[in-house]
Amino acid sequence: MLESPAAGVTQALDALIIGGGPAGLTAAIYLARYRRKFMVVDAGNARCAWIPTSHNHPGFPDGINGVELLQRMRAQAERYGAVVQRGRVTTLERDGDGFLAREADGDVWRARYVLLATGVVDREPGLPDHYDSVRNGLVRYCPICDGYEVCGSRVAVIGHGDHGVREARFIHDYAKDLTLVTLGQPLTDEQRGCLSEAGIAWEERPIERVAVKEGKFEAFHLAGGGCLDFDSVYSALGSDPRNELARPLGADLAEDGRLKVDGHNQTSIDGLYAAGDLVPGLNQISIAQAHGAIIATAIHNRLRGG
Repeated sequence: MLESPAAGVTQALDALIIGGGPAGLTAAIYLARYRRKFMVVDAGNARCAWIPTSHNHPGFPDGINGVELLQRMRAQAERYGAVVQRGRVTTLERDGDGFLAREADGDVWRARYVLLATGVVDREPGLPDHYDSVRNGLVRYCPICDGYEVCGSRVAVIGHGDHGVREARFIHDYAKDLTLVTLGQPLTDEQRGCLSEAGIAWEERPIERVAVKEGKFEAFHLAGGGCLDFDSVYSALGSDPRNELARPLGADLAEDGRLKVDGHNQTSIDGLYAAGDLVPGLNQISIAQAHGAIIATAIHNRLRGG
């Protein structure tokens, strides 16, 4: 079994997984069962941990909490000898035919292959008690995941531009009453027409204050007077990929900053792989898990010369 080295000690690995979300932990399960020498370094900021209950993840008909899912996956990886270390990798550089990764507390790892599963950071809508609001299902980020949960509810989509309009149109199939709130950003005539055609209201005035009572939104007070009342809020402000380790290496980026990958999820840098929300495509737990399996198998086959 692989042991964590003392601070400052370089240890040679077959692979280093950076990120302990669904993609990274799936890869860990596979690599452990392939009997490879590897380490998972996890900063503990997986978006999955914010999910109160996922009802669309296969195999859990009654739903599963995000933290519990991560705990189950980690326990499964550790059962086969995987080591998951809490930490944050601050730099990643080429070292011959592999990579050197330096961790904030001083650990240095040399790995032939690296998997980046660092995900993205959602742009927050600036509502009070944000973390608790997400955990209680008041603020949501993924209509694909849980649009079904707001069936018949009064819903606000916070966003602007074409992206905000698209998200509002997607959620419109579920909500009883829907309003796109642009936080002061004006819509174009074309965007207003698109919303009007779909029967979606919009509000372009900024929100001055949000009243919360007993863990629920009570009222959204608007600049200039008046207020709106919603049961749930979807944030459609976008996200920023955690690509800071790949950029200095010259990895090719998509237009939105995610890492371009090939059919084996390898980036434009040989030996550097990326998975989950960090790569273009559908941001879903099951997709991230598939990426982890693909990458782990590709690494195993390369190590065995296959």
